[in-house]
Amino acid sequence: MQREDIRQVQHVAKTSWNSTYQGIIPLEIQESFLKTAYNNEMMQKRLEHSLIWVSEVNGEIVGFANFSAIKEEGKTELAAIYLNPEYQGKGIGTALLDEGIKQLDGVKEIYINVEKENNIGTRFYNAKGFKIVSEFDDDFDGHILKTVRMVLKV
Repeated sequence: MQREDIRQVQHVAKTSWNSTYQGIIPLEIQESFLKTAYNNEMMQKRLEHSLIWVSEVNGEIVGFANFSAIKEEGKTELAAIYLNPEYQGKGIGTALLDEGIKQLDGVKEIYINVEKENNIGTRFYNAKGFKIVSEFDDDFDGHILKTVRMVLKV
């Protein structure tokens, strides 16, 4: 991701969240999260302190993956793989995950937290070989989410 991509990445995050979490997370809580996690300042921090790959179709960003820098023992966090809904199921998420694995020199384990009712996400990560390591309740702005922590051994 380049600095000039921030606005399009913010749009993908919002579109993906609103579609994925409809009926799972109340809209006002989604919007509050998106304003906090994807505002311009946070996007600049993500750009400077993490690794973000984008996927483009006809010059438009349609998806992105956000990985933390590799930590001790080759561990990284996959903060997000978000795609515009009309581009899901076309191999773009897989390509973004594969690119992260290829580019993150020395990665051995990729961790992700996914909301248990996020069927699209949980199916994707299960299909890619992620395994559940724990489940916990997450207080998400007053809304309790059932969160699943998963790991992929690379």
